[in-house]
Parts: sequence; C-alpha cells; structure tokens
Amino acid sequence: MLKDLHPFERYPHNPILETDDVPYLCNTVFNAAACKCEGRYLLLLRIEDLRGRSHLTLAVSEDGYHFKIEDSPWVTPSQDPHYEIYERYGIEDPRITRIDDVYYITYTAYGPFGPRVGIGRTKDFKEFERICLATEVDNKDAVLFPEKINGNYVMLDRPSGAGGGQGSIWITYSPDLIHWGHAKAILTPEPGWGHSKLGISTPPVKTEKGWLALYHGVRETGSGKLYRIGALLMDLDRPEKVLGYSPHFIFGPREPYERTGDVPNVVFPCGLVLEKDHRVKMYYGAADTCIALAEASLEDILKCCVSSHEAPG
Repeated sequence: MLKDLHPFERYPHNPILETDDVPYLCNTVFNAAACKCEGRYLLLLRIEDLRGRSHLTLAVSEDGYHFKIEDSPWVTPSQDPHYEIYERYGIEDPRITRIDDVYYITYTAYGPFGPRVGIGRTKDFKEFERICLATEVDNKDAVLFPEKINGNYVMLDRPSGAGGGQGSIWITYSPDLIHWGHAKAILTPEPGWGHSKLGISTPPVKTEKGWLALYHGVRETGSGKLYRIGALLMDLDRPEKVLGYSPHFIFGPREPYERTGDVPNVVFPCGLVLEKDHRVKMYYGAADTCIALAEASLEDILKCCVSSHEAPG
C-alpha cells in the first residue's frame, strides 16, 4: 500500500555528492541533470560559486552511485553579447534530453531581467554549443521530449511563477528548436500539496501507457516553501493531452539532508535514468545543498498517475 503512494526508495548512503566532493572552491552543489552516455552515468551539476552565482560541471560514474566530479566547470555564463546579459547572474538547473545522437541541454539563464530558458547541445560532453534563448522572461523549468512528435520538437516549461506568481506547466512546439509556439497550459496548481506553483522536473520517458515525467509542486507554509514531487502522464501522439497525474505527492522532504540546508524542505529532481530492468534512478537536489538518489519501479510510478481530473483547456 505504501508503494502506491510513495514508490521511491532512497539510496541508503545519501547524499551521493556534497560540497566537499567538488575539487574546487564553491558554496554548494545541487539540482543535477542526468543521463547515460557510452555506458557511463553522467550528471551535469549545478554548482553555486562563492558569489552565489551558478555554473555547470560534469560528474561521471561507472555504477550510478559513486561519482567523480571534474576538476573545472564545463559550462559557465556566456561572454557572447547575444547571451551575456541574460546569463550574467548564472546558469542553473539543467536537464538533458537525447534526440538521435545529440544530447540537448535546457537550462535556466539568469540575468538582470529575470530567468529565461536556454537550449544548447553536445555530442560528446566535451564541446557545448548554445542554440538559442528559447523564451522570454519569466520562464524556467524546461525539458525537451526525446523525439519529434508530428514533425515538431516539443518542450514543457513554466512561464511565470517567480516573485510569488502562480506557475503552471505549459507545452509548446517548434520546427527548429528556435521558434516556439502553439503554447498551452496542461497542468495548473490546485488547492493542496502544490497549490502555489508547479514546474516540470525531469524530461519525459516514453512508456507503453504514455509520456511519463516527474514534476514539482510548491506549497506555502507558515515556515516557508515546501517542494515535493508528483508524476504526470501524457498522450504519446498528443502530449498536450494529460492522461493522468498523481493527486498526491509521491516524494517529499523527510531526511535531515532534505530538511536542512541553504533552502530547507526541498527535493528537486532534474534528471532520471531508466534502466533495462525498468528501474528508475532519480537524481535530485536536496535543500539546495547536496545531491541525492532514490530508485523506484517504473510500473509503481505509473500506478500513481490517476485520471482524476480533466486537464485545463
């Protein structure tokens, strides 16, 4: 019965990465994108420097549990005049989606005007090429689907939601990854565990039942914000159609490393890896202070997506 509500089991040796594991001076490490590349597990870490501005650094593992962080940052805020002002205060919360033989990385570009979504790509995690700034401000929490649908690239994002504004999960389409349109809200906050705002967390995974993604919901409490995780299932051919989602949160802060940190009471996944045995590894930031791991059966996550409400629109 408990797995029907909370399918994930925490790795007993959490957290898997902390500030002391970073081989250069920084404030903290959290919110890592994840994928497998050439048989190895790869995390793209958000690392906050001593000024409080973020960049992205790679970490590699043979087993998915023990990671070695590279000696220097991989992606830092751009000095190109086209991007510089929009990335001036840092680049944050990446997600990785493989489409054919290219790894596309969505990230939050943060500058004087607020957050907006950037998209870049790499084939080998050595060279990084920026493609575009895909949205205006105020927008973040963007992920790409791992294949074109009806001839278009597809992205989930979260316009608004900063500064106390209500944030919903939207879907939008593009022929070229640069020009985006036909946007539609697909999941919006409701009274309850995610009443303040929602945001997509992990790139969708294709299953027989539909596209499965994890999302976060934020609840305002008397002691601050509380970040927890739900599951969302979308139609394979028309992903703007929500087939089901979890009416309850399926993962939330419980352990001391999730409860205490720079931003307390936060679990924030930016990546998951689906194994051949249909087990899912979810890598998540905990309290904006470290990175942890939890695992679940794909089938148990799918069971949490209950078609209890009709999608908006």
